[in-house]
Amino acid sequence: MDLGSVVGLVMIVALLMMAMMMGVGLEPYLDVPSVLIVLGGASASILVSFKLEQLKGLGRVVGLVFKPQTYDIASLIKKLVNYSTIARRDGILALETPANQEDNLFMKKGLSMAVDGNEPDVIRSLLELETDATSDRHKSNAAMLDQFASLAGSYGMIGTLIGLVAMLVNMSDPSAIGPAMAVAIITTLYGAIFGNVVAAPMAYLLGIRNGDEIMMRNLIIEGIMSIQAGDNPRILEQKLLGFLPPNQRISQFE
Repeated sequence: MDLGSVVGLVMIVALLMMAMMMGVGLEPYLDVPSVLIVLGGASASILVSFKLEQLKGLGRVVGLVFKPQTYDIASLIKKLVNYSTIARRDGILALETPANQEDNLFMKKGLSMAVDGNEPDVIRSLLELETDATSDRHKSNAAMLDQFASLAGSYGMIGTLIGLVAMLVNMSDPSAIGPAMAVAIITTLYGAIFGNVVAAPMAYLLGIRNGDEIMMRNLIIEGIMSIQAGDNPRILEQKLLGFLPPNQRISQFE
């Protein structure tokens, strides 16, 4: 569980509720028509904007915000250096058994291709192609939340116009002006909350998750290419440590 995401979301909800309660209380901010306009309208527009196959995985995508797949880059570097040492000492065919036992499927695929004697250009091309395709899928998933954020704000404005029309039509009835004005204002508030407070940060965070996975995959690609080329394990390690911030670059040869 990503503690930062959970704590941040809880803090946002708590602060907004505290601010409302310190004013006129929560009840005036609860308006069912406004919720229907913003959530219902934005959700319906999402159905129009994306394929059904993409929408089926929306729940899993949102789950990645709070429970992401983590990557221990330092451990991956250590593992690749160990593979490099084995390959330099016993030949690259000695990696066949470790490759079959590898938990990281992307690394397993690359090592298996190297053990099978495929050309370096072919291995790099296939691995980079898979990486690009994975990144495109992740960006498409994030786009659903990004689009929802944009649509929520738009439907907030639509709700405001609906409320204003209802208010103007009933100007002769003072008792009807208040509820119509509430819909006009609160719908804009809901659009801002659901769009800018919830959906937009989630979309941005999914972009960060995508960057983490792409970095991991690029590191593995460079490691496998160096192993196949027969590079010295020390050189391989220094190359891969470049993926880490300077304060995390700890060599196992020191």
